[in-house]
Order: sequence, then C-alpha cells, then structure tokens
Amino acid sequence: MELKFRFGAEGDLTAPSGDRLTVGDPRMIDFLAKVARKLLAPAVARRHPELGSLGYFLRPAELKRSVERMTARTDALVFPRGNVFHLPPANVDTIFVYSWAISALAGNHNVVRISSRSAGAAEVILEALNETEADPVIARTQRMVTYGHDDAITAALSRWCDLRVIWGGDTAVDTIRRQPLRPSARDLTFPDRTSWAVLSVPGWRAADPAARRAAVVGFANDAYWFDQAACSSPRTVFLVGGEGDTTEVRAEFLGLLLEVVDQRGWTVDPAMAVEKRVNAYGLAATGAATALDFPDNRITAVTLAGSERAPRRWIGAGAFPFAEVGSLVDLVPAMNRQDQTVSHFGFTPAELRAFATELGGRGVDRIVPFGSALTFGAVWDGYDLPAEFTRLTTLHP
Repeated sequence: MELKFRFGAEGDLTAPSGDRLTVGDPRMIDFLAKVARKLLAPAVARRHPELGSLGYFLRPAELKRSVERMTARTDALVFPRGNVFHLPPANVDTIFVYSWAISALAGNHNVVRISSRSAGAAEVILEALNETEADPVIARTQRMVTYGHDDAITAALSRWCDLRVIWGGDTAVDTIRRQPLRPSARDLTFPDRTSWAVLSVPGWRAADPAARRAAVVGFANDAYWFDQAACSSPRTVFLVGGEGDTTEVRAEFLGLLLEVVDQRGWTVDPAMAVEKRVNAYGLAATGAATALDFPDNRITAVTLAGSERAPRRWIGAGAFPFAEVGSLVDLVPAMNRQDQTVSHFGFTPAELRAFATELGGRGVDRIVPFGSALTFGAVWDGYDLPAEFTRLTTLHP
C-alpha cells in the first residue's frame, strides 16, 4: 500500500493489541530498510550528502543492532513504551528520522511534528516515506504532522503520549513543557548543546599529508553540514599540546579547510558573512578575542584570549574561534553539562580516556574522531535511546 504520513481520521493510534507493532517487529525493519535504499540512491546522495549517513543508519544490519540493544535482557521482558510524541528542531532536518525510527523499531505508536520551516532533505525524506510500501499496521500507528504554534494541538498530543521527546533550544523545551503530561508519562529532552574540536599539535605534525587532509575533510563535514548549527557541530577549535609557536599548524589547517570548501562548492551568503563579522567583532569588544582573521566569506578565524572564553552560542556558519591549551585535561575546568561532542584528531587512546575519566560525567557525552561529529548513534546526549523507548516487565515464576 502507499503510506501517507499525514494526520487524519483514518486509522487508530491505539489499535487493539493484536494489531500493534512489537519490539523489533520484522514489518518495521523491512519498511525502514526499503526507505534506506531510497536514501542511499546515488542521485539522492549527491543532492543531500547528509542523507547517506541516515540511509546507513537505517540499513538492516544497523537496525538489528538496535533491536539487540533493546532485547538483551535476562531479567525482564521488553515491550514498547506506548505512545510517543516527537518534537524535533527545524535547523537539523534529518534528526526527526533518527528519533522516530528507533521509537518505531521499539514498536511504539508515534506522532512526529515536522516544522513548517523544514525543507530540502526533510522533503526528500517525507517523499521516501510516502512512496515506500508498508504493512497497514505501520500506517495505523505512525504519523508525521505539520501544524503551526497551536497550543491546543500540542496539549492534546501531550496528554495522549507516554513519552514526549523534545529537541530544540532551552526556550523551546521550556515552552513545550508548559503543556502537562499525564502522571505516568515523562519527557526526554535535548536542549541547547555546544560541541568542540580538539587538535593535537604534536599529532598533526607527526601525521603525513594525506592524514592531515583526511582529517580536515572530516572536520569540514562536521562544520558545514547544517551550517554549523547542529548541536554536535564544532564551535571552537582547541590546539592542544603545542610547544612554542603553533601558527604554522593553524595556517595549514585553515588552508586545507578552504581547499575542501572550494572543492565541495559550499557557500556562505553575504548576510551570513556580515553576521559572522559582527559577532567576531563582538568577541573582540568584550575581550574574549585578541585577533580576527577574515580570509574568505566562508571562513572566519578568531583567536581567543583563553579556553575559558570559548563562545557557547552559535556565531555563524564557518566561524572558528581558536584557543591553545597544554593538554586535554587542561580543558576539563571549561566543560559543563551543556557540552555534548568533542571531535578529535591526533590523540592517543590513552589521552582520550584520561580526558573522559577526568571529566567524570560533568560534561561531554561524546568523544569522536573528526568526521563523526554528526553521525547519530543509539546513545545520544548520554541517553540509551533503545532503552528509553521501551519498558520492562519483570517476571518471577
């Protein structure tokens, strides 16, 4: 059948138990795998490279790994959590699929609010969903809806759900939380987050030219997809462990970055270039920055007065503050609960482990190589999502 992801009268989101999805339901795995094939088609991947990562995430092998995470219990039976209401952000137009797919794979009934501002990749995804054949139970239990800022609809769906998943800024989370849940329900929130890049100066110097270029290609993908506005996009680059002058490392890094941006054909419109310049001058005016460099509309480089002056707010696509620190551990005092991803290059596993151990959970949920900052995982923002989307029943005969 043709699947129409629209909120309508047909179908019942609270179907009888005999006509519901189960955890790891083969019908849902089959459906998601078909969607993955559409997203991985060469023509689609060329237009929207970020959909390649999404298509990979929806491959049967990856889906089965998620199911194994859900069902690997010996002390309890695992069931769907129930009704799940997702409110994803508009600025990252693929994140709603990751959240929804894991929840659907867990057998939940889902309603996902798609922002009316979503376009581009989001439209391609919705087309793929609508064009993929699905078992009727999927059409009855899954909805993608679009509506304006209507408190009545949000309130009704909030009362309906067992789990409300809120993505967005702190203000958006607070606004949605004003709509009460029923007593047995709860929120899973993904508020404002900040992410960083750390580059080992000794590691960079020891790397061969091909490794350096590959690292910069990965960094560029992390930074320029979603205009550096995703929660896991690197905001500041910390040059770590440099002894003496690190000017040549930074210059080579930025030179390679500009080459990659040229080859990819990425652009930054004049309005964004002006906004970045204004924000950079603002950092200088407050003493947070000691030097500014505008080599190209697509790159703004800022020298920070210290690691503690790294801005946590988004200052524009292609804006890169730089700061120097002696070691990874020296960054620990500057980290807090808002910090999500640290992407890295040139460090040993022992250095990264020591950094994570010293953080002790006070901040930073992910430590990943350059090029993997935007790669979604079943564990996100410190949540084990397969576990969050299921519920357990203990049985003691």
